Amino acid sequence: MATNPPAGDGHRNGPVKGRSQVYNPKTETWTKRDTSTGRFMDGKKDGSPFKGVRKER
Repeated sequence: MATNPPAGDGHRNGPVKGRSQVYNPKTETWTKRDTSTGRFMDGKKDGSPFKGVRKER
């Protein structure tokens, strides 16, 4: 499989697997969720979405 050079520079190649995110308008935060269990894992305070994590509808 091809990778984006330079290798080893600390950035992610491709999407984050097994995770999704949903926006909570009440608290104005994005919340990350585990797709296998459905449990909420983490929230972002600054209001911007997580990078590389798919969004739920």
